[in-house]
Amino acid sequence: MSTLKELCAGLPLNPLPVNRGRDPKVPHAPVRTPALSPQEEKLALRNALRYFPPSLHATLAAEFAQELRQYGHIYMYRFCPPISMRAYPIDQYPCRMRQAAAIMHMIMNNLDPAVAQFPQELVTYGGNGQVFSNWAQFWLVLHYLSEMSEEQTLVLYSGHPLGLFPSTPSSPRAVITNGMVIPNYSSRDEYEKMFALGNTMYGQMTAGSYCYIGPQGIVHGTTLTILNAGRRYLGSGDLRGKVFVTSGLGGMSGAQAKASVIAGCVGVIAEVDEAPLKKRHAQGWLMEVTSDLDRCISRIREAKRCKIPLSLGYHGNVVDLWERLVKEYEATGDLLADLGSDQTSLHNPFSGGYYPAQLALHQANRLMSADPIRFRSIVQDSLRRQVRAINKLAEAGMFFWDYGNAFLLEAQRAGAEVNKGGAGKTEFRYPSYVQHIMGDIFSLGFGPFRWVCTSGDPHDLAETDDIATTVLEDISTSVSESVRQQYNDNICWIRQAGKHDMVVGSQARILYSDQKGRVSIALAINRAIAEGRVSAPVVISRDHHDVSGTDSPFRETSNVYDGSAFCADMAVQNFVGDAFRGATWVALHNGGGVGWGEVINGGFGLVLDGSEEAGRRARMMLNWDVSNGVARRCWSGNKNAYDTIQRTMEEQSQLRVTMPFHVQDEQLLDGALQG
Repeated sequence: MSTLKELCAGLPLNPLPVNRGRDPKVPHAPVRTPALSPQEEKLALRNALRYFPPSLHATLAAEFAQELRQYGHIYMYRFCPPISMRAYPIDQYPCRMRQAAAIMHMIMNNLDPAVAQFPQELVTYGGNGQVFSNWAQFWLVLHYLSEMSEEQTLVLYSGHPLGLFPSTPSSPRAVITNGMVIPNYSSRDEYEKMFALGNTMYGQMTAGSYCYIGPQGIVHGTTLTILNAGRRYLGSGDLRGKVFVTSGLGGMSGAQAKASVIAGCVGVIAEVDEAPLKKRHAQGWLMEVTSDLDRCISRIREAKRCKIPLSLGYHGNVVDLWERLVKEYEATGDLLADLGSDQTSLHNPFSGGYYPAQLALHQANRLMSADPIRFRSIVQDSLRRQVRAINKLAEAGMFFWDYGNAFLLEAQRAGAEVNKGGAGKTEFRYPSYVQHIMGDIFSLGFGPFRWVCTSGDPHDLAETDDIATTVLEDISTSVSESVRQQYNDNICWIRQAGKHDMVVGSQARILYSDQKGRVSIALAINRAIAEGRVSAPVVISRDHHDVSGTDSPFRETSNVYDGSAFCADMAVQNFVGDAFRGATWVALHNGGGVGWGEVINGGFGLVLDGSEEAGRRARMMLNWDVSNGVARRCWSGNKNAYDTIQRTMEEQSQLRVTMPFHVQDEQLLDGALQG
């Protein structure tokens, strides 16, 4: 068992650690199929050996070559540390400065087996959301962080620590980029090769930026989505007796079961892999599990009739579930599903993100590496079947939305009937949840603000919950009605958060808040640290899935209709602006959430330590972090954003935003174009 001191000492080279290979007790990532040429295989091996002195190359080359050919990537399993990987209290890390220790705390939480999807492959969630590309990078990063001073910044290129560089105390302590590939080469096939070569990495959103907080990170957003879907589609926020059918119980999708119960409905979630089903059930996130479709249908009917909240995991393929629901409707006239969506990892459809109905799990895992072309064809056939069933239920009155996982995009590419006549590139037969449910909330400035108590003490988390509740209650008395509803939802959430057993890994919390709420909560927590009511620093961050952090035309910016949905200025400006306004670390990613080449994300972490300087940074950075996105959404024509940025300019004298003049007469445009 390694100690944290040993972990920070650098790569263990003398002697080399024993090569224990893969741990059979934890889940493992599917085999990758990069299709490297012999010369590319040699290059991948040469690149991996760069981390080690030549005296060790003869020993390591053969095992790295075997990993490459057996798994499609060199993970360096020999160097997977024999330590209980978790978020240790901040004072236990042997660092020169607490900011560096806080980053270590976040990294190790991302790789905690209770949190990470495939911990030995350094995948946190989403099937391929990497923290690092290999274990050598992990050791080097922790070593650099342990030695870092406040006049140095750690620079990371797609998991690779380029090194510590001189900077200033006001600079970020870490600057992270993941997947920054030249646009014309940002394709899936190119990615598989570049990842195998060790040159780039898919960091998802919060995996490669060290800000993942387990499935709790999406529970709140999922709860709000379900509640607001009920309000929009069913005309009520009371979801008792309403059934929400979806799929996926992995790292992000695992939140759906808990969120369904909190929202008060019946959540039925299909999952083909037994491991995450057992994991969510053991964690108390999933109430029941069945592999019997008859039993599943029976429980849906019973829960719907009795109006009892229920999370039911169906161990099987969601396509079979959808098709069975169609049969039930055709046979009895009973529409058992009121709301529907999907959270399989369709950003990664052909490498384990989506399992087709025609194959068992083990068959699919074999075929995706043995015959990727045939596997792709089977996946697309399964998608067509899934959409046919969804379409029939939707025609009968079920409301379906895309959950921003590229489901409709991949279904369209598969030839499924999801097109919408006369629509733009980002519109389909069904809306994304951003277009219909969450987009206007983003434009009010609300988004997923989160914090982590680095002490690891649940009492600190409870104290911060109380602080956030008090702050939101105070602000909610002086806001507009539309904003007050969002505040009330979040006040209700945070009051109940501690009762729902949502902490997995670090002592963390999330809520949706606007600009004023985020700044006020951060400053109040910082004061509590200074006064000793919170015993150790707190890291604040957010999901990149937010008002400002992400340019994603099929998700976060899918409700931007001025033609700029495919532009990424906002996310890049967010990353740069956070860096010089005081963030402790910043991250810029290609590909998080909806897939490689489909999105750019900007994120941050900021350490609150009770100092006046931390408060100044929080105020400066958080105001920018929200206003940047609201201003962009205002310029694109969103009414909520227009009103929000107007109010913000009234409150902040130094803020001056270019406001749009909207065309009042659409016929004027037609007349002008007709000459």
